[in-house]
Amino acid sequence: MAQLVGEDTLSPVMAAVKLINKSPNAVAIATLLQALAGVARRLPTQAQLQHYLDISLMLMDRTSGSIHGIHKSYPSPSLALFFEKSAQLLELLSLQGLRNWTDYGIRNYSHHPEQQREYFSLVSADSRAVLQRERRGTLLMDNTRALDLYLKALWHDDDVLVPYSTAFDVQRQPMPYFDAMGIRLPDVYDDREGIGGLDRYRAALAHIAAHRRWSTAIFADNFSPAQRLAIECFEDARVEALAMREYPGLRRIFKALHPTPADGACNPATHSCLRHRLSVLSRALLDPPGRFELAHLSDWRQRFHALLAQGESSTSEIAGLALSYLGKTRLQSDQLADTWFADTVVDYRDDNRHLWRFHELNDDEETFDEHQQTPPADEIQSLPPRHYPEWDCTSQTFRPDWVSLYERLHPSGNPTDIDALLAKHSALAKRLKRLLDLLKPQDKVRVRYQEDGSELDLDVAIRSLIDLRAGSQPDTRINMSHTTDGRSIAVTLLLDLSQSLNEKARGSQQSVLQLSQEAVSLLAWAVQQLGDPFAIAGFHSNTRHDVRYFHIKGFGERWGDQVKARLAAMQAGYSTRMGAALRHAARTLGTQQTDKKLLLVLTDGQPSDIDVHDERLLIEDAKVAVRELDKQGIFTYCINLDASADAYVSDIFGHQYTVIDNIARLPEQLPKLFMALTR
Repeated sequence: MAQLVGEDTLSPVMAAVKLINKSPNAVAIATLLQALAGVARRLPTQAQLQHYLDISLMLMDRTSGSIHGIHKSYPSPSLALFFEKSAQLLELLSLQGLRNWTDYGIRNYSHHPEQQREYFSLVSADSRAVLQRERRGTLLMDNTRALDLYLKALWHDDDVLVPYSTAFDVQRQPMPYFDAMGIRLPDVYDDREGIGGLDRYRAALAHIAAHRRWSTAIFADNFSPAQRLAIECFEDARVEALAMREYPGLRRIFKALHPTPADGACNPATHSCLRHRLSVLSRALLDPPGRFELAHLSDWRQRFHALLAQGESSTSEIAGLALSYLGKTRLQSDQLADTWFADTVVDYRDDNRHLWRFHELNDDEETFDEHQQTPPADEIQSLPPRHYPEWDCTSQTFRPDWVSLYERLHPSGNPTDIDALLAKHSALAKRLKRLLDLLKPQDKVRVRYQEDGSELDLDVAIRSLIDLRAGSQPDTRINMSHTTDGRSIAVTLLLDLSQSLNEKARGSQQSVLQLSQEAVSLLAWAVQQLGDPFAIAGFHSNTRHDVRYFHIKGFGERWGDQVKARLAAMQAGYSTRMGAALRHAARTLGTQQTDKKLLLVLTDGQPSDIDVHDERLLIEDAKVAVRELDKQGIFTYCINLDASADAYVSDIFGHQYTVIDNIARLPEQLPKLFMALTR
């Protein structure tokens, strides 16, 4: 430590050791001293190291103490674990991030020793979630939309981007790859060599997209590991050359991120240098010709580009070139067990698992893996999860990325069932129609010079006829249309689809679910008459790991057979984790370009789930979610079908709710309530 930071640092370290020795935590001193070398490599100044010691002493003071009524002190359950994980944590976090992560663990688990140990040993899901939130760098989850658009626009590829964690694989960092489930990328990228994290993601996606466009899987059974390594190197270089031919700006990013191994750095007397030689060649294929003076590199570079000059080439042709290279350059020392790895890892490239096919899969384990490559149909229809925080009222903090929400299109049924429901309420529909006519905006705005329109624009038509008779090119935009300009509101109806909807409604032979279907059908028909942007979604939950969000009608869809079919297939099940559903509904509603945004929530009970034992937790989380939406300019209103809802609904929605005691009248009350809210 004196070498890395300076001898002056030893005094504050000794002061910290003395303080720990005076507490019940003397056993943790050895762990601190063992960890200091790794910590000093990450914190090379005295000021930084002092901040680290301050965080450690804060943890000690707040997690150890005396037992009430007994003159005996107890040690901190987590101090030694914190020292043990410090070097790993500082690879991922800044000092401020480390303080925030530590502070969260103290606030939430100071009175739960076992949970505290799990948190500070990076075992609990909560610990990992906070760690991911505090990580420095460019997070994939924050940039998924931009990268989706990049992949779609430049590569005409729209596969799902799935993050994997790089924080917990200390021995071997995983590499990007793609399979039937999507494209897997690291969850975070730091800036490197002047290239920002977002451009590093673009480089990885460009390399993967190039493989998906130009590479073809070949059989691997007849190739040795060395031959496969050479083929992968040449194929990586080929698809990157084709990618740079199409998008020349990629060359700057690839060159900056590709390592530059020094020729001759590997000693063949002590190490296997095949990987090193291939990395030198890979760099030579990427750089201009003048960089490498070695004759054999120049020769292989010319042969490589001569092959590409004839066209795109193919994986089989490039494999022949790779085998020829390996046959002429292979050394006896390539068989040595010690492989030279320095400056050989090109981390934006994928692991090339897609390049290889196998004739034989005889072992049970291999056959099992083969079957697992095809995901279940239900998994394909569902998008990757979105993660939302959840408010913990006991500690007054958010649990970051606590809830996993899966969104999918609702299955379809028979649309004629909804037509039958509307016919059943035809008399009510006629009464609603008269009310709707009063609400429709009357101030129409004329839009002229249209190719297609509702009527002829006489002035423009006469002018075009005169131009035609005079021999000039007439203006073909001779129509006009009208738009209304007096009502600007977007509405999302969020339906609670929990198990309780299957119960019979009071005073009716129908279930609450059937009455909800009738009410929603009438409401959707009514909003279609008004012309307001309108969406319908439903949700239920099965623990925090599985909140399901179903799209029934999108803002861009008309009220037609497709939407009716989804509404007819509505089914109820599981529980009601409302906070995550509210936050997710706000994502889509918030993008609507209207003056007002209304989120209507139709539910028959209080928020609950089977993994939550304190009923106030989810009520308080929904309350905080409503406040969040209010700050975003989204007005939230609840229609509750629970006769005893007054005990909790006002806690969540304030005065913005209505309790419908007579559920049998829901089909009549829901459209009228909507019109009253939007009048």
